[in-house]
Amino acid sequence: MKPCQKKAFRYFLVLSQFLSPFIASSEEKRPNIVLFYADDLGYTDLSCQGSSYYKTPHIDRIGKEGITFTNAYAAAANCAPSRASLLSGLYTPRHGVFTVNNSDRGKAKHRKLIPIKNTEVLAPKFTTLAESLKSAGYQTCIAGKWHVSPDPTKDGFDTNFGGNKSGHPRSYFSPYKNPQLKDGPKGEHLPERLGRDVSNWIADHKETPFFVYLPFYSVHTPIQARDDLAKKYSERPKTEPHHNPKYAAMIEAMDLAVGQVLKTLEEQDLSDNTLVIFTSDNGPHGNISRATPLRGVKGMYYEGGIREPFLAKLPGVIKAGSINDTPIHQVDLYPTLLSFAKATGPKQLDGIDLTPALKGEPLPERNLYWHFPAYLQGYGLDGGSASPFFRTTPCGVIRDGDWKLIQYFEDNTLELYNLKDDLSETTNLAEKNPEKTQALLKKLQAWQTKVSAPIPTKANPSYRKE
Repeated sequence: MKPCQKKAFRYFLVLSQFLSPFIASSEEKRPNIVLFYADDLGYTDLSCQGSSYYKTPHIDRIGKEGITFTNAYAAAANCAPSRASLLSGLYTPRHGVFTVNNSDRGKAKHRKLIPIKNTEVLAPKFTTLAESLKSAGYQTCIAGKWHVSPDPTKDGFDTNFGGNKSGHPRSYFSPYKNPQLKDGPKGEHLPERLGRDVSNWIADHKETPFFVYLPFYSVHTPIQARDDLAKKYSERPKTEPHHNPKYAAMIEAMDLAVGQVLKTLEEQDLSDNTLVIFTSDNGPHGNISRATPLRGVKGMYYEGGIREPFLAKLPGVIKAGSINDTPIHQVDLYPTLLSFAKATGPKQLDGIDLTPALKGEPLPERNLYWHFPAYLQGYGLDGGSASPFFRTTPCGVIRDGDWKLIQYFEDNTLELYNLKDDLSETTNLAEKNPEKTQALLKKLQAWQTKVSAPIPTKANPSYRKE
């Protein structure tokens, strides 16, 4: 939107809030929406996703009482672009948020190309999911990591508990040193605080439809866990991918906060009319956890960097215990939530409405895409990266059915995997199957043209081959 359009839209929001009680009285009751969004939580970092070390009974319950998508993807392999895509409903080339901070991360002598300049703030011209729901009469609340602009209350949220431009908390314990979150008693733990603030807010806003966006700062670094929980995990049997007691304690603290919110929904007699979703923004930090058997970690475009847990429940609509293997993408959340809210949004959205899949019906066949024209420095630890220096170099990705193609822009290296036969992406089939490789490359390039995806081509004069 242009600034004048944005201003007019905000007047419309105020008017729609005034009229919403009258509109709702003549409509079928619309569900409340609670979206839990973890930070740096890997595909197997939940007990319901296969971990025998981490314990997440409250999060697991969402899937048990609803649906689990086994092929759900974040919009990017790191946090800011995933959030920008979730909130705008657009693939990364549309909004230009490709990474966190600068796009030329890592040593200059190792970068063959000059990357595309990154946009660090989701531009005001984009109508956020919160703005669209607010215009439909929903009360809106965010609690936790916002990360895509300085102030979420200027992007559709009525209430903000702790959200700002920061990508991680200065402290997980009070005093939080967060201007958007009043300090609690000394030693209060952030996940518990956010869960309580949200629970209180829900109790105060239960008479009108509401949208709660709870993007936890957990489990992003710094790893600062409750001592009692960390002690419990230090005594548990460890596994090769999951063995850090403090990280496990942070996961459980987040799970307890989810449990607090779910309990509040029950106490306020709201559970039967609240759509609850849990997912995460990217894979795990490679020095702390792994998404085994998936290859890769946070910052990589292998499955471990972008495939995420996705659980949802809504009694009477979503059948309990459902499993769906259809590939879905986080840009799908925007049109899906608009559908449930009977709301309208921007004309241009890249995702599709997942309502049929949530009800057990098939979705139309389509391809999923990713675009990352930047560099992310390595962790100093092998997490499955194809590069000795970076978690990823500039690349584009397409998933077409069981097939996945990665195109690296530095030298046009291509990697082709059949995820049905090779979930761990161990065997590159590009040379053995040139017809499939070229067919997917053609589709990927057509999409890149369609969305005006910027591709770096300029050589970096500082590059030194080693």
